[in-house]
Amino acid sequence: MDRAAGMPPPVSPLLSSPSPPLHLHRRPRPLAPRSPRLPLRRLWRDGGGDGCQPSRLRHVRPPRAVPIIAPGDQWGNWAFLLSAAAFGTWAEERTAWGAALSGALVSILAGLAASSAGLVAPGAPAQAVVMEYLLPVAVPLLLLGADLRRVVRATGDLLKAFLIGSVATVIGTTVAYLLFPMRSLGQDGWKIAAALMGSYIGGAVNFVAISEALGTTPSVVAAGVAADNLISALYFTALFALASKIPPEPKSASSPEDGGEGEPRGSMSVLHGGAALALSFTICRAGTGIAAGLGVGIGGTLPCVTALVVALATAFPGVLGRLAPSGETMALILMQVFFTVVGANGSVVDAVTKAPAVFAFAAVQVAVHLAVVLGVGRLAGLDRKQLLIASNANVGGPTTAAAMATAKGWSSLVVPGILVGIFGISIATFFGIGFGMFVLRRISGF
Repeated sequence: MDRAAGMPPPVSPLLSSPSPPLHLHRRPRPLAPRSPRLPLRRLWRDGGGDGCQPSRLRHVRPPRAVPIIAPGDQWGNWAFLLSAAAFGTWAEERTAWGAALSGALVSILAGLAASSAGLVAPGAPAQAVVMEYLLPVAVPLLLLGADLRRVVRATGDLLKAFLIGSVATVIGTTVAYLLFPMRSLGQDGWKIAAALMGSYIGGAVNFVAISEALGTTPSVVAAGVAADNLISALYFTALFALASKIPPEPKSASSPEDGGEGEPRGSMSVLHGGAALALSFTICRAGTGIAAGLGVGIGGTLPCVTALVVALATAFPGVLGRLAPSGETMALILMQVFFTVVGANGSVVDAVTKAPAVFAFAAVQVAVHLAVVLGVGRLAGLDRKQLLIASNANVGGPTTAAAMATAKGWSSLVVPGILVGIFGISIATFFGIGFGMFVLRRISGF
């Protein structure tokens, strides 16, 4: 038929295949835009996810039900943290079982129980505030009286005994780690060994600072605290047995327990407390800036803060010394809150299964420490009661050293015991981190 008649033009055979049905036409689906990846810390602070944990508290957990106190419930979480901290302090001061366990362990167990029962969620934003701000602030609050010149001037032979005890702790740590390397804990093995070494040179604040700086898993930290408290109880029993035949000193009219300070140790002044808190936040801000400038990251904040507050306390002992009693009271409260956070981010199963290995290590560590102190101290011609108070200041800290000197009637060693204990807290963090990273980690092979 002619084209002029309106017929369509012929179609080529190559193009004559029928079109597929409409239901087989599939248009490509556009790719959904990928959400940008935010750092873990950013997600955690913004309340993203289900209460993401910070890197320093990160660990693998099975899925769990929604907690009774939601991660975003700030009032609820803070009420729990402060209540558990107060409960630990109350138990230690008012009950026999709390005194045996210590307030720190009671607060850890309260956090573990609450987390396991689904009352609170690990890594809640309120816990971030404790780790990021309250823990660093506790360090300068506790060290406002760390005047190193006064330590050297007022302690005499007790400082020599304390230094012997510090070296004895290093020796004990090395021997214990060679015998019990805690390989089942992985890298947490050498980290908790370094933290315990710092604890047995200075005190609990050094244990916390070293664990935080090295990124120790919370369940291992909880196991370390449990083992430390049991070992310390046995150690103090042995220490008082060794001191049983040493008579008390003759009583004098003057009481040295206040160390000449205008405010008694352990008391609280509103004016001094407010000034101590403001100064501590300022020191933490400066320490954070120094750590960032040195490129040591978050783990270097607490060592920088420690160095800064010790330098200021030595340069201005009169001003900072007046703030020290109030600062110490607030520091102890903040430390109790921290231990509650450690428990809330731990695991009951992990804490129970890992505690025996840590206990064996700490037992050898403290036993070697005491043997070296008594042996070397005797060769150096030091008095037995000075060696016992110095060892007490190493393992227990300034408070237990002063308590033992007071209980035994050794009044001339009360203030020196406090001073060498504060000196130990000033140096132990640096020794623990350095020995852990450059010695223990190499021994472990990690």
